Amino acid sequence: MTAKSTRVDWVDTAKGFCIIFVVMMHSTLGVGEAAGGEGWMHYLVAFAKPFRMPDFFLISGLFLANVIDRDWRLYLDRKVVHFAYFYALWVTIQFAVKAPLFAEEMGWGGVAAEYAWSFVQPFGTLWFIYLLPVMFIVAKAARSLQIPWPLMLAVAAGLQIAPIETGWLVVDEFCARFVFFYSGYVFAPNAFALAAWARTNLAAAGFGLVVWAVANGTLVFQGDADLPFVSLFLGAIGAFAVIVLASMLTEIGLSAPLRYCGENSIVVYLAFFFPMAVSRIVLLKLGIITDIGTISVLVTAAGVIGPLLLWWAIRKVGLGYFLFRRPHWAFIDGRRPGAAVPQAAE
Repeated sequence: MTAKSTRVDWVDTAKGFCIIFVVMMHSTLGVGEAAGGEGWMHYLVAFAKPFRMPDFFLISGLFLANVIDRDWRLYLDRKVVHFAYFYALWVTIQFAVKAPLFAEEMGWGGVAAEYAWSFVQPFGTLWFIYLLPVMFIVAKAARSLQIPWPLMLAVAAGLQIAPIETGWLVVDEFCARFVFFYSGYVFAPNAFALAAWARTNLAAAGFGLVVWAVANGTLVFQGDADLPFVSLFLGAIGAFAVIVLASMLTEIGLSAPLRYCGENSIVVYLAFFFPMAVSRIVLLKLGIITDIGTISVLVTAAGVIGPLLLWWAIRKVGLGYFLFRRPHWAFIDGRRPGAAVPQAAE
């Protein structure tokens, strides 16, 4: 931490790493589908699959211990209404952008029905901020009911291991991801201790990352990464590997770009869909670059940089803050925090 901020440098770096890999996944798979093939970036996306979202959820739970004992009204305002506002706003924006295309397929009545259904079944890329409030509520309810954390963790692990596929995204993703979110809450002291160790033992930490990368890659490309127990193990180990990597990058002074993305992770997460889609269409239409992997990199860059430029422009002109900052009327608790940009892990 710095004296001027309560932010934690390696946490923001890890969040930046995760959000870039999320954009990379959507960009690469989208390019591959549109181009009718795969490129070298698909291998990196496959390598990251076991730990990409587990790490995002684990980091989201790291600071839960600081707020879980707040009264319910304040807690719901910060952990439910906060995300509900951004989900409602950005699902509306996404539908407004895509409505003409949807209307060609299902008519305007179908578009309206699909929009209403998006508040039951999370839409597109926004499922993460739809699911987080559910996890925050479950964690606090368990705390209020004094359910022992080992029991909660065991049940969460069981849900992840079990092949639960109901077709309802909220249920399926909750079962698959809650163990990592709850682990962030329970093992936060261990995560911070690991980060501190990595910063003072760079050689040993680097060797450990190499061993992990080989093991993760081997299991992924052998087709074993999705097996029960294996996926749980790879998700947990991979999440802590990202913490080690973020700590090392911070220590050697190479974390600034990732840290900036992490500080503005919700900006990137909410808005990346539009520059990603536009850049993909333009690059494929132009046909100047034919390598699918290279196109995927450029689309990923557009998806990350575009939202950051939008946020910079908003701050420059002083208009549009409501896109990434909850306005006064969207608080149910009067104790409004400072005007910092809200982050997905807060």
